[in-house]
Amino acid sequence: MLHARTPAHARRAALREALHSGELLRFPGAFNPLSAVLITELGFDGVYVSGAVLSADLALPDIGLTTLTEVASRAGQIARVTDLPTLVDADTGFGEPMSVARTVQTLEDAGLAGCHLEDQVNPKRCGHLDGKAVVPIAEMVRRIGAAVAARRDENFVLCARTDARALEGLDGAIERARAYVDAGADMIFPEAMADAAEFEAVRRAVDVPILANMTEFGKSELLTADTLHSAGVNLVIYPVTLLRLAMGAVEDGLRRLLADGTQAGLVDRMQTRARLYELLDYPAYNSFDTNIFNFRI
Repeated sequence: MLHARTPAHARRAALREALHSGELLRFPGAFNPLSAVLITELGFDGVYVSGAVLSADLALPDIGLTTLTEVASRAGQIARVTDLPTLVDADTGFGEPMSVARTVQTLEDAGLAGCHLEDQVNPKRCGHLDGKAVVPIAEMVRRIGAAVAARRDENFVLCARTDARALEGLDGAIERARAYVDAGADMIFPEAMADAAEFEAVRRAVDVPILANMTEFGKSELLTADTLHSAGVNLVIYPVTLLRLAMGAVEDGLRRLLADGTQAGLVDRMQTRARLYELLDYPAYNSFDTNIFNFRI
């Protein structure tokens, strides 16, 4: 009720331990707090907050237009409702190294279990679009160094994402991954890998956990959980899956409503009121204090 029962420091410790369990952790992207409740209830390992989803939710393209305040606020709202660890996309850190340091501490304060920072130039663009540019390795190393220095909870996971695959090839991405680990990154996110063999190559190159991005309509083959586990991946995110499913249903429903003049033909496709109230845990609020919060479902 109201907030997750597990404190943020415990969720961070749980994530760090799970990353070294030998199991593949599955983190669907939550597009709002209620979807995070459902991710938790259905038994996933964690929750992801995608920068692309947050931008889209604001009707903005994913080209670095969102602010630290917007990202931390939404991510904090999502982390508040789940006992699972929440990992957030922190783009390029929202500025130069001092801004990166502030970003890390702000996300810690918001209850996040970790974040990933990328090596694109600022402003960035979606990792599966053409026309990206990356900063020199030394500049990204400074970003990581600032994040490490600013972190107050040693279990807050700092993940370094490299977008160099499209620009410098797999070898260039691996060179960067090694440099980022040396700079203090806890996990490596090699963006836009083509197939399982490329994840395997990254796995051989670094001795920290690696993250796979299974986003639809992108440059990466959509690999199964078993394939990713066999390739040595430790954590997989499905960043935009739920938003795309939801918006597809919303668009279809609006078209039907416009054409039919009624939503009657859509009711059997809707989440019921009873199921919504179950997710919101109305009974717990009712029993908390019937004298103040006096109603019945």
